[in-house]
Amino acid sequence: MRALTWQGPNHLQVDNVPDPTILNPRDAIIKVTLSSVCGSDLHLLGGYVPAMKPGDIIGHEFLGEVVEVGAGVTGFKKGDRVITISIIGCGHCEHCRRSDFSCCDNSNPNPSATDIAYGQPCCGIIGYSHAFGGYAGSHATYIRVPFADTNLFVVPDGVTDHQAVFVSDAAPTGYFAADNADIQPGDTVAVWGCGGVGQMAIRSAYLLGAERVIAIDRFQSRLRLAENPGGAIPINYETTNVHEALLELTGGRGPDRCIDCVGMEAHGTELDYAYDKAKQMLRLHTERGTVLRQAIRACRKGGTVSVVGVYGGVLDKFPMGAIVNKALTLRSGQQPGQRYAQRLFEHIQNGELNPAYLLTHPMKLEDAVEGYALFKHKKEECLRAVFQP
Repeated sequence: MRALTWQGPNHLQVDNVPDPTILNPRDAIIKVTLSSVCGSDLHLLGGYVPAMKPGDIIGHEFLGEVVEVGAGVTGFKKGDRVITISIIGCGHCEHCRRSDFSCCDNSNPNPSATDIAYGQPCCGIIGYSHAFGGYAGSHATYIRVPFADTNLFVVPDGVTDHQAVFVSDAAPTGYFAADNADIQPGDTVAVWGCGGVGQMAIRSAYLLGAERVIAIDRFQSRLRLAENPGGAIPINYETTNVHEALLELTGGRGPDRCIDCVGMEAHGTELDYAYDKAKQMLRLHTERGTVLRQAIRACRKGGTVSVVGVYGGVLDKFPMGAIVNKALTLRSGQQPGQRYAQRLFEHIQNGELNPAYLLTHPMKLEDAVEGYALFKHKKEECLRAVFQP
């Protein structure tokens, strides 16, 4: 089959690779219909996530058709149109039984790296390095999905392919970000980052009761989408002092809830960005914390900061004093999308959510290298390149 493979930092190529096979009775083989890029894939592309090996297949947000199931799979059959949650749960461990699928104890067959780095082993993630299981990704003709009964969801009638593909990752990540923020009716919510996840966080904040959402980015095309259809108040951080604008919009109080949808490669215009970038390039720390610092500083006293942007290691100049002295709650995590998939499909069927507008660049898998270049450099107003094997 054909697949997009990682060959080294900023080096991708489309190759012939072996077809996947059933390795465990709970596996399923999916023929990929659509496979989207994601902002977290750029961390792999740039070499910021170690434990990648040349030839690894990347990609984790996808829609497809079941072509084979293992003997232990009971809920799916050949021909089912399905999405797969990119964060893998086993369905049976203590965490999965609590619907904390992103904390699964059993889905990562290579737990030692995350055990050393984070204190406990982390879950497996499709197409996201050997530290998170070494699973082959979805930018391919076929993909093996482990624990299929837990991680696959049949796409209901009335939901299009272009809507459904984002229920694999962007939509549940945005919904989880808003849910984790503990939004109360009437709240003002600030969202940093207006890519696919940020767009979904904006819509999800309104679904969960926010009165106003403020969207922060520097790309006008993304800010326009945040405003319409998103319904948010846009702030361009390259032309506006974000902190002052947020205080002005909230009567000097600060947003009730702040959501970081950016993560380790955050861009900025202030001195801390230059500091972070220099230390990151020298591998003296791993993250650019501009957005996280802004969110913590801006959030109102007693508010909540929700973090779904991917961070991989250690961050300097972390404003712990602001968290303590303003009595902030900081919540984070990888998305437990299994918790939200059916709810998101219902929102789509009811006309309350339409993720299809995220798909700006449908492309052939053979053009995936170009697609990643468009996505990384934000060319042609690329919000999501989606490959069709």
